[in-house]
This record gives sequence, C-alpha cells and structure tokens, in this order.
Amino acid sequence: MSDTSKITWHSWAMVAILGLTWGGTFLVTEIALEGITPFWLAAGRISFAALLMTAIWLPRGAKLFAAPPNREAKTLLLISGALSSAIPFMLLAWGQQFVTGGFAGVSMAAVALMVLPMAHFLVPNEQMTWRKSAGFLIGFIGVVVLIGAQAFESSGSNMETWGRFACLAATMCYGVNSILMRRLPDVDTIGLSTVMILMAMLITVPAALLIEGLPPMPETKTLLVIAFLGLIPTAAANFLRTYVIRTAGPVFMSITNYQVPIWSVVLGALLLGEPLPASLLWAMVLILAGVGLSQYGALRRLFRR
Repeated sequence: MSDTSKITWHSWAMVAILGLTWGGTFLVTEIALEGITPFWLAAGRISFAALLMTAIWLPRGAKLFAAPPNREAKTLLLISGALSSAIPFMLLAWGQQFVTGGFAGVSMAAVALMVLPMAHFLVPNEQMTWRKSAGFLIGFIGVVVLIGAQAFESSGSNMETWGRFACLAATMCYGVNSILMRRLPDVDTIGLSTVMILMAMLITVPAALLIEGLPPMPETKTLLVIAFLGLIPTAAANFLRTYVIRTAGPVFMSITNYQVPIWSVVLGALLLGEPLPASLLWAMVLILAGVGLSQYGALRRLFRR
C-alpha cells in the first residue's frame, strides 16, 4: 500500500499551482523565442534561477545534507542534478524541432506512467495497485483525447524518429529524477533545489555555447521574459516540485503532468483567443476521474480529517 499520510491540502494546492505554472510556460516561451535561440533560452532561464536560488540559500548557511553524505548519496545527487532540468531541457529543445507539438505533449504526460512502475520497485510505500494503475491510464487517455489526432500524426521530418526518441528520453529523465530525489537521505529542500539548478546551469551554458555559439544580445522585452521564466516556472516551480516529491512522493507529483495540457489549452483560449476544442470537457472528465481513482486513498484520508 502507498503511504498517503503526508499528502495534505498543501500538497494538492502545490501540484495545482505547478500545473497552472507549467501550462502557461508554453505561451511565455513562444514570446521569448522571438528574440533568442532555444538553447540560450534554456541556459538563460536556468542561470537566472540559479543566481536567485543561490542568493536565498547562502544566507541560510548553505545547508544541504542533515548528516555527512556517503558515496551513494553523493552519486544520487549528481545524477539527479543532471536529470532534473539540464538534460531534459536540451533533449526537448532539440527534439521539438522534428516532432509535432501534440507528440511532445503526450510524451510529457507519459511521465506519470513511467514513474508508477519505477516507484513500485525503487521507492518504499509506493507500490502499484490496480486502482492506481487504472487511474493513471485513464488520465493518460484523457490527455490523448484533449490533444487529438495530432498526438500521433507525423511531422514529415526525416529526423522525426530521432526527435521522438529525444522527447521520450526527456520524459524518462524526469521520471528517474523524481525517483532519485525521493531516495536521497534527509536533505534541506532549498539546498537541494539550489544545487540541482546550479548543476543544470553548469551543463546548459557550455552546451549552448557549443551548439549555438555566443548568445545574441536580446532586447529588453526578451530579457524581461527570460527573467520571468527563470523566476516563476524555473526557480519557484523547481522548489515546489522538490518539496512535493520529498514529502508526498514521486507518484503523487506525476499527476501534475496531466494538468499541464489542460491549463495550456485554457490559458491559450483566455489570453490568446484560441478556440477551445470540443474534446476539452471529455478530457477533463477522464483526467479528473483518473486522478481521483489513482489518489483515492489520499483523498479519503484528506476528507476524513
């Protein structure tokens, strides 16, 4: 049985905030890409977030592990840092050049389906049950319904197969990182968030230099958008994500991936006047039903309090 004792109202509020935040990130990213290249956008937002998190972490004493870490803990931290943002950001930036946006969206939703079996074997108290498995499958079907035919249609690119592999590899990075963060010993949440984003900066900046050369000098508007991306969907969201995984677990955190497409569609309609697809209502019903079924134990415990 899965331990739901640490899933509180705060946990639900945080995954809702993360879903809204990441769902709106696509719109802001489109604006930023008008004035900067993809890899430098990723490096810029991560670097801004790293500087901000460091400015918060250092005055707190730069605490990380509660006790001196052993070799296994250090190894887990290094791997988790690489998989948290840097590698998946770069894989997605490259892969989305060759695949449809629908396939990329479905790939991100598949994080939940990947986390579930990994957590069963690698995380205590996160065992798979028929209810949890069925719930996540129903939620995934809801995402596919929302995205529609473009979820699996071809982009026509000669590199499409490799692009799809890149998107799926990014999905796997997020899933494995969630498991590794949960397996770390007692650690300061702000310290862990900061170290992972610093490691992401050390990877993405050299990669952007190697792939795209020296960065262009962005206009003030682009710089402000990058700062926003670094502050909200990178720094703040990275902290919330770390906190939820460390307290409520990677399986619970993965339900965020089912919210992102819904928020993306709704915000596109509200802010850009894009038409709402007819499938939105059915998709929401399936996703909410899937989340409710998979988190039945946590919800029952919550409402009994």
